[in-house]
Amino acid sequence: MRGLSLGARYMIGSALGFSFMSIFVKLAGERLPSQELVVARSVVALVLAWFFLRRKRISPWGTQRRLLVFRGLLGFCGLSCFYYALTQMPLAEATVIQYMHPVFTALLALVFLRERIGGTLVASLALGFGGVLLVAKPEFLFGGGASAIAPQVAGIALLGSLFSAAAYTVIRRLSAKEDPLVIIFYFPLVAVPLSIPPLIPVALWPTPYEWLLLLAVGVTTFIGQVCLTRGLALLPAGRATSISTTQILFATLLGVTFFGEAPDLLSIGGGLLILLGTWFAAKR
Repeated sequence: MRGLSLGARYMIGSALGFSFMSIFVKLAGERLPSQELVVARSVVALVLAWFFLRRKRISPWGTQRRLLVFRGLLGFCGLSCFYYALTQMPLAEATVIQYMHPVFTALLALVFLRERIGGTLVASLALGFGGVLLVAKPEFLFGGGASAIAPQVAGIALLGSLFSAAAYTVIRRLSAKEDPLVIIFYFPLVAVPLSIPPLIPVALWPTPYEWLLLLAVGVTTFIGQVCLTRGLALLPAGRATSISTTQILFATLLGVTFFGEAPDLLSIGGGLLILLGTWFAAKR
């Protein structure tokens, strides 16, 4: 870690925090609906962000409120998709598809932030989507012999990646003027009221063990979010999020350790293609 810049260290810390969050989400999602996990994560993050804002005597409302609310909306959509994918897919595969977001971030940063990428962007997108196909293994390409992931589940996971990329691009814009804690505060501030209506028909009362898991989801997410926001403030959006793909390695190791989910050769190949595409997207 000594040779890494401060921004890179923050992004690796973010990947590690989110990896443990994924473990707790998957454990809690064995019985609880995914939207309940979104609510719990958002409530804990809201309380923690408010506490640290008050402690540092920072106004929580910021100066770019419309953009802050928009970031919260994008984050809520991305989080809902990702949590659903985590409860329906193996941990490594869900994380791999989610980590198409550095490629999407590079594309959006090119369009909205003028962060020039060059001709490598087309190659990045092609490699990324090729990797997603290997991970999802759709039957129309691989037949019924491969353990295909349901197309709607893979599609929701990919949509979550796109929403996450859009949120990270907005964070990059906000970081020039807003305190990282303010950006973090708006995420759950928007997510809590949006996530409650779809939860009402399917809500279940957690057991004591599940309460602990929900608390752990919120705490590890908050740690990951702090590191992510600070990392994005120090590095270009495409480069920063490409470093965070170390979460794929963490998720694979944790998935094998906790759930015995060893990815097959196609999924490993797809993950390598996505990582290669991410590297092209971040390369200058």
